[in-house]
Parts: sequence; C-alpha cells; structure tokens
Amino acid sequence: MTDTAASRRHPALVVLSRIPATLSLVLLLLAVGVIWHGLWAPFEDDPLFPTVAYGLPSLLNGQWWTPVTGTFFINAPWVYALTIAGLAGMGYLEFRRGSRVALAYFTIGQLFSIFAAALLLWLGSLLPWPWAQLQALQQDVGPSGGAMACLAAAVGLFVAPWRVRAWSVLLAFTFVALLFWGAVADVEHAAAVLLILFVDRSLRVQRTTVREQRLIAFVAILALGATQIITLLVPTFGPFGYSGPVTGSWIDVAIDTAVIVVVANGLFRGRRWAWVVSLVLASLNLLVGLLVVTALLLLGHSDVEITLDADPSHSLATSVLWVLLLIYLVWVRRAFAARRRSRIGAAASPTVEDVKRMLRTDGGGTLSWMSTWANNDYARTTDGIVVYQRRAGVALALADPLGPAGTRAASVAEFIDQAERAGLTPCFFSADEATRAAVPEGWRSLVVADDTIVDLPGLQFTGKPWNSVRSSLNRAGREEMTFRLTHLKDEPWGIRQQLRAISEMWVGDKGLPEMGFTLGTLTEAEDPEVRLALAISPDGDVDGFLSWLPVYGEGGAIRGWTLDLMRRREGGFGPVMEFLIGSSARQFSDEGAEIMSLSGAPLAHEYPPGAGMIAELSDKLADALEPVYGFQSLHKFKMKFNPRFETMYLLFHDEGDLLAIGAALTRAFLPDATLRQFAGAGLELVRGGGD
Repeated sequence: MTDTAASRRHPALVVLSRIPATLSLVLLLLAVGVIWHGLWAPFEDDPLFPTVAYGLPSLLNGQWWTPVTGTFFINAPWVYALTIAGLAGMGYLEFRRGSRVALAYFTIGQLFSIFAAALLLWLGSLLPWPWAQLQALQQDVGPSGGAMACLAAAVGLFVAPWRVRAWSVLLAFTFVALLFWGAVADVEHAAAVLLILFVDRSLRVQRTTVREQRLIAFVAILALGATQIITLLVPTFGPFGYSGPVTGSWIDVAIDTAVIVVVANGLFRGRRWAWVVSLVLASLNLLVGLLVVTALLLLGHSDVEITLDADPSHSLATSVLWVLLLIYLVWVRRAFAARRRSRIGAAASPTVEDVKRMLRTDGGGTLSWMSTWANNDYARTTDGIVVYQRRAGVALALADPLGPAGTRAASVAEFIDQAERAGLTPCFFSADEATRAAVPEGWRSLVVADDTIVDLPGLQFTGKPWNSVRSSLNRAGREEMTFRLTHLKDEPWGIRQQLRAISEMWVGDKGLPEMGFTLGTLTEAEDPEVRLALAISPDGDVDGFLSWLPVYGEGGAIRGWTLDLMRRREGGFGPVMEFLIGSSARQFSDEGAEIMSLSGAPLAHEYPPGAGMIAELSDKLADALEPVYGFQSLHKFKMKFNPRFETMYLLFHDEGDLLAIGAALTRAFLPDATLRQFAGAGLELVRGGGD
C-alpha cells in the first residue's frame, strides 16, 4: 500500500493495524468461549475447569500447565465484557510501545500474579487465617493479571499530571477490592499492579506538584467514602474476615458520606482545616482498629469473656485504609496550608500606584494598562507584579507579569506556586509568547485572540489596501467632521454628557451589561493618562468616540496606544470608526509612537477542529454573544487597517482545569450579569462561585 493510500485509511483502521497482539488475544478468548460454551454458560461449572484452572491447588497437584491454559478461559459469561474492556490497557501499551513490549508485560504480569498470589495464600494458609485458608483452596481462570499489568504500564505512559491521577484511581480500586472482597483474582490484580509500580517507577509522589499531592488525598478519601456506601449494600469477605451488609440507617451513611465529600473538596483545595479534620478521622479509625485487635486478642484467652456486637472485619479493613491515608497526609503536610482567603504574593499586596510606577519603569505590553482597573488583585513576586482576579476558585492572571523582562520566568513560577498553595487554580489569559515559554514544562496553551498591531513609523494611507480608510478620511473632510484627541476630564460638561448618553444607549440595546476584565468603560476612560478620540459633527454633536490606553516602554516613554472603547451615535457620520482610527493613527505617528494596537477581539479566534473543551466553550460563547457584542464583525473591521498579528494565549496546567477556567472567564468578563440576562442572551452558563 502506498503512503497516499495509507493516509486515506480511517483512523480506527490505523489504530487496529497497530495492535495485532491485543486483537489476537481478544479473538482467542472469544474462540475459546465459543468452543467450550463459556460465552453463554459459566465455565466454572464445566468438568474441564479443574484441569485447566490455575491456583495453589493446581500447582500443589503438579498441574504445571495451568498458568498457561487457564489464561484463555473466563469463568462466567458476564465477565467477558469486563475482561475485553480491561484489555484496552494492553491495546494502548501496544499502540505506544509495540507488540513485543505489550506481550512481555502481559506474559510476565500474568505469570507473576498467578505465582505471587499462590505463594501469599500458601504462606497465609499456614497461619490461623480463615480468609487465606479458604482462598488457598480456590482456582481461577482468565487473563486479568496480565491485563492489570498492562493497564498499570499504560498508566505509566500518561503525561503529567494525568499519570499521577490515573495511578491514584488504579491503586484505590485495587486495594479497596482486595481489602473488602479479597477473592483470588483480587490478590492477583494487586500483585500485578504492585509489580509494575516497583519495576517501572512511574509514580513518584515526592516529585509531584502540590496540586497532585492534594489530588491523591482527594481520591483516597473519596475511595473511603465509597466503601461506606458499598459495604452498606453488599456483604464483604476480605483478609479481615466476613461481614454482612453494614447495619445502621441510611441517614447515618448519608451524613458520613456528606462529611467525607466536604472534607474531600477541602483537601482538593489544600485547606488546612480539611487536613486537620482528615487527621482526626484517620486517628479515630486507627483507634477503633486497635480496640478491635485488642478485643480479638482477648477473645483468645479462655478466662476472658468479650462479646462483639458486630463482625470486626469491616472495621479492620477500613482502619487499614485510614492508616495508609494518615501516613500519606503527614508525609505531604506542606501541601495543605491554604486558607479560604490566602494571600498570593511574597510581600504586602501592591497598590495601583505601585503598578503604574512599575509600568513606567519597566514598560509593559498592549494590555498592561488594564492592570490598573478595578476588580483586579495584585501578587508581588521577587522582582515583579502579577495582576489577577479570583473567580470560581481560579487565579485568573491578566496578560503578562509586570517587571523587568529578564525576570518574567521567575515571576511566572512564583505566581503559580503561590496560587496553588492558596488552593487556587492558576492560569494566564491573553499572555504573549514570552510568558508561554516561561510556564512549567507540561503546561497547555490555547490561542484565545490575535492582537492586531499597526506599525506607525512611516505610516502612509496609500495604495489599494488603504482604500477604505482613505475614503473615510476624505469623506469626513467633505462633510466637515472634526477630529479631536483629548482627555475626558478636559472636555466640557456637554461633551461628557453626550459620551455617557451614547454609551448608555449602546449598553441598553445589548441586554447584557458592559463587559469587564479586558474591556473597559467610561469609568476607566476617566484616567488622566487615557486619551479620547472624538468625532464631532459640524453641529457640535459627538458622532463617535474611542478611548486609547497608553503602552509604556522602558524608562517611562510611551511607545504606543491600545484601543479600548468604541462607541458611535445612531444616525451619525457613517464611517465614523474608520475616520477616528485613521486620524488617531496619523496623530500617534506624528507624535513618534511606534505601535497602535487595535486589541484582540475576545472570542473571535478561529480554532482548528478538535481544539478541546475551552475552544468549544469559546465558540459557543462567541456565537451567543455575536448579536450582542459583535466580536466577529469587529475582528473583520480591524482588517481594514492592515495590521500584523501577535498571538495571545490562555495558559493552563491541564485539561482538568478547563471547566473552572471557563466559569472564571465568564464571571470575569460579565461580573454583574444576572442569570436572567444570560438567559435573555441565549446563554446557558455556569454562574460560578468564587473565593
């Protein structure tokens, strides 16, 4: 087959062609199930079962072939679905590392799990241990030991932080099953998983981030909560003995579960109180376990009479899990120091004047002046300042860190560390390429806008590309329109009232309030360093206006201007925006400015297919808001000025943060919008809580 023909194959066929060993094993299992009727009748009832099944009895009887023959049989029809699904790990491993590696992991994992389980049960059966003595008599079939080994090896191939998360879930499942059900297969699964854990060493808790340490605690305590519900419904028979369904009311279990969920959420956010509560719960369960062990030891003395109201197996199994969690929580105690309003920053929070002073000293980007607006918080790093907002548990950093260019990487690292320790999810919105290069390895990035930059030196509105702008300027001259670049505070009361009326009329027509975060209002335009461009008709009416934010370079010089507000009066001069922007560009160029930024229209970037959740959210939000705010049409309008583009990114830790980031962005852009206004605009957005 030629390369062109191969490239036209369906992606599913490409994947299947790369996992022949996994597919062969699945087909072999199905064939054996058909020949020996295992697909529709329990094979464990078949006379052949004792001959082919593996386990300690088979090995003691000299049936050396059973670890091989038993691998290809499955004991019950319903188990086929679980077994084949479990082989997905082998398929992923084979896809990533090849058939030989996958077969090696499967074969070694299957044989090791069988012999390790047999050895453990043989040693346990020599003791007065009813569970071990009973399981030592059992036989088993199926490839689940090898499948679990491949699954563990596949988890080790995941990128950070999904590797730690997947390991946490896999280990929680394995040990809960072993301690509460403890069948031969559960022992084999634990042996296979532990083998890969120690051989591959792909899980290293001490090298994980604070976020991942919290996540492991979160998964562990939720697993304990799950046992509360499971043991209420079904009997258990694990290494600590048999127990029927736990006695007690559903109300008690519901309360216990609710408490664990609340504490788990606190651990996920790194709250100190949740860590303390978890230590108390773990200590109490450890005490219960010690009391049960003491009672059982006393029962062994004939001269002591003790009556236990309930079977102790459930308490002992639960105590073991709590002890493991207790050890872990003490081990990573530094990850749980966050309080509800933990301050982010190395010193006292900077003021707006501190921010302005740093901008004048070290310069900033095209969005940096927005750092001076209301609703922003400031985190001081060693050499800079990071501007952010707290929304929905997210530390939403605005654009790039302020300060000397050479310290950006250090400021990024400090902000991320401080935000995570405060229990917040850090991310950077509308960051540039330098900030993207400064985030830790493994962070994800997504294009959210393209900053439209017009270079001003030597600007001339000549040639075909400038026809539209040149025509607007010429028409404005014929109709005697006046252009004035000014400051809001310098304008008379009548002009200021016209500006407010135009703005209020614009807002009133939208059904949603004016947006915030990276979009200003007349309030921000009142700053004496912000300039206003006015288009005034021969009758003295304001037909439109713009606001321009300063872009500082190093040493206090203004090197450019960023467009913020764009408002026009209904029925006024038609191409008023082209006139205002063109006239502003001409004057800025005459003043010696280097650049004019028309900003990046939010939600206007075109994403490639499969760009992910945040891209889908952005597209849906853009479609819903287009009739209201017109971001797409605004982006097309800016193309008239022949700009160059500088990419703006959303930088975030991983895809698991996107839901919270989406809610945070919604509340940052529309902090005052009500649910009724969202519904009126056709939006179904999460209102989002926040710290």
